[in-house]
Amino acid sequence: MRVAETFTSRQGEGKLTGVESFFVRTSGCNLRCWFCDTPYASWNPVGESHSIDSLVQQAVQSGCRHVVLTGGEPLLPESCVALTQQFAATGLHLTVETAGTIFRDIAYDLLSLSPKLAASVPDASDHPRWNELHERRRMPIDTMRRLIEVSKAFQVKFVVDSRDEFDEVDEVVRLLQVEPDDVWIMPQGSTNESLDAAASWLTPWAHSQGYRYCDRMQIRWYGNRRGT
Repeated sequence: MRVAETFTSRQGEGKLTGVESFFVRTSGCNLRCWFCDTPYASWNPVGESHSIDSLVQQAVQSGCRHVVLTGGEPLLPESCVALTQQFAATGLHLTVETAGTIFRDIAYDLLSLSPKLAASVPDASDHPRWNELHERRRMPIDTMRRLIEVSKAFQVKFVVDSRDEFDEVDEVVRLLQVEPDDVWIMPQGSTNESLDAAASWLTPWAHSQGYRYCDRMQIRWYGNRRGT
C-alpha cells in the first residue's frame, strides 16, 4: 500500500477530538478538492509502498489504542480491506476517514464520512479534466448510504466555505437519511484567523439545524503542517 505518512497525534476533528491516535495517511485520491489541505496525498501524491504487516506493527508499537486510516482516499486501494482486517485483529479502535465515493467490505469501529459539496469542485479553466471527474464522482448517495448502513458507528462531516452551501448540506443530510446529531459542520480554513471568522457565522447556523459544530483543532494545536 502506498502511504504518504504515518504519525502519532491527537485527533482534531469530530466525536473523538483530543484522542491520541496513530494515523496512516494513504497516498492517492479519486477527487481533487480545490481546498485540499493534504495535496501531497491527492494533487501531488507522494509516498512509498508499505506492507500491511509493517503498518500494523507501527500502530501497535505506537502505544495508541486508536488508529485513524485517512488519505487521500483510503478506500481507493483494494489492500485497505486486508489492512483493516488486521487492525481489527489487534483490538485497536479504527476510524476510517473517507469521502464516501467507494464501497469496500472493511472492518472498522467508526466511519467518518465527509461528502464533498459542489463548492469543492476545482476550477474548470485551470483543471478541466479534474473539474469533470470530481463533479461526477463526488456525491454517490447510494454508496454513502451503504457505508453508513453497515457501519458500527458513524459521523458525517461537511466542510463549509460559505452560507451558499447551507441548503445543499440540508439536502444531502435528507438524502442520507441521518439524524442531525450525527452531522458535524466544519469550516474551510487553514489558520486560526480563518477558523475564527467562519465560526462566527457557521456555529449559529449549525446549532439552529441541530448539527454539531466541528472545529479543526489540529490547526489550533500544531498549525497547518504535515504529521498532525
